[in-house]
Amino acid sequence: MSAPGSGSALGSVVAGLASVATLPLAIYATRFSDAYELLHAGWAIPIALGLGVLALSLARRSRVQSAVSLASSRGPRLAGVGRFLGILGLCMAAAALVALGVYGLLEYIGSRE
Repeated sequence: MSAPGSGSALGSVVAGLASVATLPLAIYATRFSDAYELLHAGWAIPIALGLGVLALSLARRSRVQSAVSLASSRGPRLAGVGRFLGILGLCMAAAALVALGVYGLLEYIGSRE
């Protein structure tokens, strides 16, 4: 039987890794397609945001389950890694969102002149 919270902790690490990897993979995929341009990689931002939030919620669930349990486990350490990766994924998605917003603003200003 596994320790309480270890499944959620592992899930938070997996979701955090997926959140961090989503945007670089979407950008990398633009190099191999003529129809898929860099601007189209912006559709990966909501996916990265959702995976980051999922990683944070699973890490929190794992910490709560480990705090209630009497058994010692690796859950809190794994949950910390998942939490870090989730926050990193959210930061990357926020930076991509700002970059997309600045690009849109510059395009709008350039089209008015």
